[in-house]
Amino acid sequence: MSRAQRQLTTALDALDRTFASEEPFPVEGCTYCYGEGGIAELSKPLHLIAEDMVSSVASEVPSHWDDFPRLYRRLAPRIIRSVVTGRLHADENLIATRLLEAGWSTWDAPLAGALRDVWSAWWEASLHTHPSPVSVRDTLSLITVATGSLRPWLDMWNATRTPAADAHLTDFIDDVLVEFQIVDLHMGFYDEYHAAPELLDWLLTDVRDRLDDARLDDPYLFEALQNATRSTHSASPDRA
Repeated sequence: MSRAQRQLTTALDALDRTFASEEPFPVEGCTYCYGEGGIAELSKPLHLIAEDMVSSVASEVPSHWDDFPRLYRRLAPRIIRSVVTGRLHADENLIATRLLEAGWSTWDAPLAGALRDVWSAWWEASLHTHPSPVSVRDTLSLITVATGSLRPWLDMWNATRTPAADAHLTDFIDDVLVEFQIVDLHMGFYDEYHAAPELLDWLLTDVRDRLDDARLDDPYLFEALQNATRSTHSASPDRA
C-alpha cells in the first residue's frame, strides 16, 4: 500500500471514530418509498444498516425525511467510505449536493474537519493511483462542489508529478475535450459549479507542458479563455 493510500485509510478510519458520537435515533420519513421496515432499519446502529439502504439514502431527496441533516450526518461515514472506494450504487456527483443540503460545513468542527481531511487524502490518493476506483473527473467534481473551490485541487494536481497523475491528466483531457465541452464545463449533478474559466486557464498554462495533445493548441480554446477572463473581470466589483 502506498503512502497516499495509507493516509486515505487513516482519514477514513478517523472519520468513523469522529462520527461515532452520532447515535441512532428514531428516523421518520417516507414509508411509501421505504416501508416501515426500511424506516426501522435506518433507526438501528450504523453497522446494522444494509449497504443498499445506505446507497439509497445517500442520493435521496431531503424531503423524504423529517430530519434529513441528522440522518445524513449519521450515515456520512458509510456514505463517504462507499464513495471513495467506488462501491456506492449512486451517482457520485449527487453526493456533494446532498452534503451541501445537509449543511456539512456547519456541522460541529470535529465532524467537518474529519470530512475535510478525507477530501484532501482522497484527492492525493487518486493522483497517486491509476486507474482509481472513481474517475478523476467525478472525484474532482465531488470535492469541488462540496467545498465550493476548484483551484486548491488543481494546485495539488499541478504539484504532483507522478506517472499516475499524468495518466489521469491524459484521461481528463480526453474526456473534457469531447465536442470541446471544456469551454462551458460545469461540475456537480445540477451543474452547481462553473469550472470552465479556471480549468481552461490551468490546462493552457500550468500543465500544458505535461500534455502531448495538439487539440490544446486549437485557437478556439484560447478564444474561449479570453472570453471567460473578460466575463469574470466584468462581473467583478469595480476597483478603486
